[in-house]
Amino acid sequence: MNRLDTSDPDFAQQFHALHDWDANLDPQIEARVREIVAAVRDRGDAALREYTERFDGVTTASAADLEIPRSAWDAALHGLEPGQRAALEEAAQRIRSYHEHQRSEGWTFTEADGTVLGQRILPLARVGIYVPGGKAAYPSSVLMNAIPAHVAGVKEIIMTVPTPQGQVNPWVLAAAAIAGVDRVFCIGGAQAVAALAYGTESVPAVDKIVGPGNIYVATAKRMVFGRVGIDMIAGPSEILVVSDGSAPAEWLAWDLLSQAEHDEIAQSIFISWDDAHIESVVNAVDAALDVLDRAPIARKSWADRGAVIRVRDRAEACAIADRIAPEHLELAVQNPEDWLADIHNAGAIFMGIHSCEALGDYVAGPNHVLPTGGSARFSSPLGVYDFVKRSSLIHSSPAGAARLGQIAERLALGEGLTAHARSAACRIPEAGS
Repeated sequence: MNRLDTSDPDFAQQFHALHDWDANLDPQIEARVREIVAAVRDRGDAALREYTERFDGVTTASAADLEIPRSAWDAALHGLEPGQRAALEEAAQRIRSYHEHQRSEGWTFTEADGTVLGQRILPLARVGIYVPGGKAAYPSSVLMNAIPAHVAGVKEIIMTVPTPQGQVNPWVLAAAAIAGVDRVFCIGGAQAVAALAYGTESVPAVDKIVGPGNIYVATAKRMVFGRVGIDMIAGPSEILVVSDGSAPAEWLAWDLLSQAEHDEIAQSIFISWDDAHIESVVNAVDAALDVLDRAPIARKSWADRGAVIRVRDRAEACAIADRIAPEHLELAVQNPEDWLADIHNAGAIFMGIHSCEALGDYVAGPNHVLPTGGSARFSSPLGVYDFVKRSSLIHSSPAGAARLGQIAERLALGEGLTAHARSAACRIPEAGS
């Protein structure tokens, strides 16, 4: 892994090389995705069937075969072992309970002259959720994407998931049944995003697309934004663990590898000012890699993009954490509440040595779809607020129109917009009338 020390003269250059890296900028991939999106937009189901056969090895007799019937979801749910089903249902209940706190109502207020102003909040009509299905299956992503939409009141939830070589993960289908999904299509990649954005003969167009995916999915979401809404451009998984030495090194090793095992370009970073503790954690990671099921993936991630940063003190640790703005931030420290005033940028903050990131991925309740690539500086976790739209309400009274019309007229004339000015002025009663 990369070793950095803030006391080194070239730390700034090393940090820049480590952090300022964008996996979503690849002209060749962008060109291929543009071709796929255009083909699906122009040829609909025919293009979907071609790409599903080419990329997933799935041949369909007709476009109708791209949809997975609800009977298959129900069968998957009933086919789970009791303990597995209970785990999914408990996770779903906790996720729903957390997101119900995010619901907000519209509001109005009345001014002295009788003018009423306010805001109306309504759910989106139809959303699409993309669930990854390549290197691993993610039933947890089904729950995290669909349940907030359901809580928000979205009328129809369309799910797409790739099924390489025709293999449908029963956990994913069971999660769809639990989470309130309405329809499921076995398509993935950029072609799934294009189908959701533009609609085909079989796949309905949606108002917004949410959910993480690989670089092809991220690039496609970037391209169709504007035609539809999107939640974010999700990059590789990230974790930053800051430790004061109070947590067992083995615990932190597994925490770091919990993201490294996702993908070869995932990033795991460890920060501490305790030299002995740093070496213990590094050794624990090496030992864990020897027994990890997905060791080849995690080993490459840790070697290429993993890092250990030695800092001078807590203040420096907080400053670097804010510069990284990680997707997941673990404060494996005593009294983590005391750190919050100095932490401003993070998708999710796990406080204390018992709050591991894995709990957040599955069952704690908060959403695991989080901003990556430093976008936690300006972006937030997926939530109910991503599935609603807001309209301003303006009901002007006659007295309000007369008073505000004079102001609007002056401002409009100052901008040279005569129709605006006259539109406002005609609501102003004639003097003495």
